[in-house]
Amino acid sequence: MNLHPVVEQVTERIIARSTSSRKAYLDLIERQRDQGVHRPTLSCGNLAHGFASSGDDKSTIRSGKAMNIGIVTAYNDMLSAHQPYGRYPEQIKIFAREAGATAQVAGGVSAMCDGVTQGQDSMELSLFSRDIIAMSTAIALSHGMFEGALLLGICDKIVPGLLIGALRFGHLPTILIPAGPMPSGLANKEKVRVRELFAQGKVGREELLEAESASYHGAGTCTFFGTANSNQMMMEMMGLHIPGSSFVNPGTKLRQELTRAATHQLIRNGWTGEDYRPLGHCIDEKAIVNAIVGLLATGGSTNHVIHLPAIARSAGIRIDWDDMDQLSSAVPLIASVYPNGSGDVNHFAAAGGMPYVIRELISAGLAHGDIMTIYGGSLSEGARQPKLEDGELRFDDALEQSADETILRPVESPFQADGGMKLLQGNLGRATIKVSAVDPSRWTTEAPAVIFHDQNDVVTAFKAGQLDRDVIVVVRFQGPAANGMPELHKLSAPLGVLQDKGYKVAFVTDGRMSGASGKIPSAIHISPEAFHGGPLGKLRDGDMVRVCAAKGELVALVDPAIWDAREQAAPPPPAMGTGRELFAMLRHHSDPAEKGGSAMLSEAGL
Repeated sequence: MNLHPVVEQVTERIIARSTSSRKAYLDLIERQRDQGVHRPTLSCGNLAHGFASSGDDKSTIRSGKAMNIGIVTAYNDMLSAHQPYGRYPEQIKIFAREAGATAQVAGGVSAMCDGVTQGQDSMELSLFSRDIIAMSTAIALSHGMFEGALLLGICDKIVPGLLIGALRFGHLPTILIPAGPMPSGLANKEKVRVRELFAQGKVGREELLEAESASYHGAGTCTFFGTANSNQMMMEMMGLHIPGSSFVNPGTKLRQELTRAATHQLIRNGWTGEDYRPLGHCIDEKAIVNAIVGLLATGGSTNHVIHLPAIARSAGIRIDWDDMDQLSSAVPLIASVYPNGSGDVNHFAAAGGMPYVIRELISAGLAHGDIMTIYGGSLSEGARQPKLEDGELRFDDALEQSADETILRPVESPFQADGGMKLLQGNLGRATIKVSAVDPSRWTTEAPAVIFHDQNDVVTAFKAGQLDRDVIVVVRFQGPAANGMPELHKLSAPLGVLQDKGYKVAFVTDGRMSGASGKIPSAIHISPEAFHGGPLGKLRDGDMVRVCAAKGELVALVDPAIWDAREQAAPPPPAMGTGRELFAMLRHHSDPAEKGGSAMLSEAGL
């Protein structure tokens, strides 16, 4: 199948735009392999420190004749998604010995949960935790003790942060190992119903907690298709996971065998192994395009409109929202997973999952098959479903037909003709809107603006009945430089209630809306942000605003002369408490959302 002309055009544009930065990156990782810090260059004192506590592996590591794997882990036992990783290092050490290699935990990274911090002050640390994770990954790998890396992480900022950090050691073969989603619990539709009843005061906290507990009930990733599970989808689209491994539940024999397979595969990929596959070559322009295509085809999280540019920059690749918007026009939506549908990721996997998606997208010419994966000659080899047969790991070809077309469909009969993620532009700046779960009748919303500088004030106004009308709710000074760009998912329930009452409702912000955002048309990530003088700071209460996904418009309907004469609203003072003051440096140096909202990459000149 020939490559789709839009995919080909966007890929060529990205390659041309990235020529000098990509060459500089590849030159860097080549020097790092030949001249950088690694075991043969360490002094005897350095090396002795490196294997002093390695027990039975000490003599093997000391000899330098076998691959030593660096494990970077996001384990903690408070977060359901990362709790399963607790025993992975000991398992990986055993699996490495089976193939004549060794493994050590190189370091740990923070794993912040947006589900726990959603709507709280601590959410203002969330986006910048990605930079901290990237730096922690770099610290872990900086010891020069390793010829390859296994990255244990699954959730929102963790996978992007691990990748950004590991890409600066792009000469190392690297594989990401997922832990899988928790089994399905309370149906997502029922969870949302109870949330909206709580927002209206019709049920109490105990009923709400019971519903949430029935939904988030055990070890593993949350089962909706938010940022965490979108991460796993993208890793498969880039060929960085063992095929079909993303959505296998924790605590199963199959899950363990996939971890064994990843460990053994990494040893084959090592720089002294039979098939050297460095991370910096696996993640190239085509792989990044594949990640975008997968995001669009499956209705993934809007947060990756920020994360993907940051990941790409760490590999010397330049992408922007125009690239994503153009790809969205060509890539059909072939998955319907909550919040875009009723099923969760377990139902998605049962319907055919990522092997089916990969096969469909490559067959339709929408994804690049010719990328360097961690496992084979092309991404097509990722269109395989893992299973156990007599206790041994085997792979079957992807299902020829979806097992449930309410969740997963072929390219020729999609849920939607485009990817459902669009670029909005106008006199309020550039923004992202995701319309996969928005009724087409609401793609264009025009109403008076009501402006807030704090999400809690929106909830207060809602409870007081002040928003019971056609309204564009604007929450500004929520960008990276203002307060760390928190997700504002807390507002989904009250805005959903207003919409259900029959009002025209839209949401506009320079902050983020969760990867689990749904039926409310939401213009998010507005860039430039109000704190940096973006035009959102000129908006006033009562101004008519148009949010139009159909035409890609984000416009304040104000006379141009009046608009030009307006002054910017003053930003609120920086907040203190919950550690937010410690992140002031990252806020002050962060760059725009479209570039990734990263102080670290900005200051590094990447």
